[in-house]
Amino acid sequence: MKHLLFTGLLLGSLMPVPAVSQSALDGTWKIDLSKAKMPTKPDEFLLQDGTYHCKTCIPPIDIKADGQDQPVTGHPYYDSMAIQIVDDHTIQETDKKAGKVVANSKVTVSPDGKSSVFEFSDSSATNGDPVTGKGTATRVAGGPAGSHAVSGSWRTTSLDNMSDNGLNFTYKLEGDSLNMTTPTGQSYTAKLDGTEAPYTGDPGTTSVSVKKIGSNAIEETDKRDGKVISVSVNTVQPDGKTMKIAVEDKLHGTTLSFVAVKQ
Repeated sequence: MKHLLFTGLLLGSLMPVPAVSQSALDGTWKIDLSKAKMPTKPDEFLLQDGTYHCKTCIPPIDIKADGQDQPVTGHPYYDSMAIQIVDDHTIQETDKKAGKVVANSKVTVSPDGKSSVFEFSDSSATNGDPVTGKGTATRVAGGPAGSHAVSGSWRTTSLDNMSDNGLNFTYKLEGDSLNMTTPTGQSYTAKLDGTEAPYTGDPGTTSVSVKKIGSNAIEETDKRDGKVISVSVNTVQPDGKTMKIAVEDKLHGTTLSFVAVKQ
């Protein structure tokens, strides 16, 4: 579902590196989700006649919604998915990789059908405890007659109560290189001249390059097997305590932004 994709993106894109000075850069930062601006482009789902379609997943997903594991291909974070219809307003999703559960989520559509609430536990891009959280989405368009309430177009409007391990990241400047680590096990060490470097701990991101674009800003480019998947511009604010992060998701053609606070 949308939130699992977003979580994967969040873990990958909250690693950008501002560069003002060593003292301003080094340390642990935490994303303030209350100031996040979610993508405006909606996600599209269809659940009808026993089949689940995620039209905006890349690649798209079309599987039986019978609660059983169904194989999916082309997704770095999971290789099977099970969609269980709980009732006419609720579905449960379970994702696995190599037979191991890597994510669970539940989506419940409101009685009037105009909004939904989702909850998730996601370890598909972690090497430790899963990232957990919940959020809300607003309906943009309805599904066809006779389809499940989850069908239609939805825009994520908020993420709430996300666990700290999915929000925190630490930077350390060492000479002309930047080291990044997260509680979920992602890391890289990259020169600040745009040289490509390995990105470890995330199956959806294989390399990264970081380039200074000003005294207080950088541009980070993440790639998967040589293909650019996201570009972020990150600027430390004059107070030295906040960082603005603007992300362009190249895979889904969306943009999102965050504010991080130095801890």
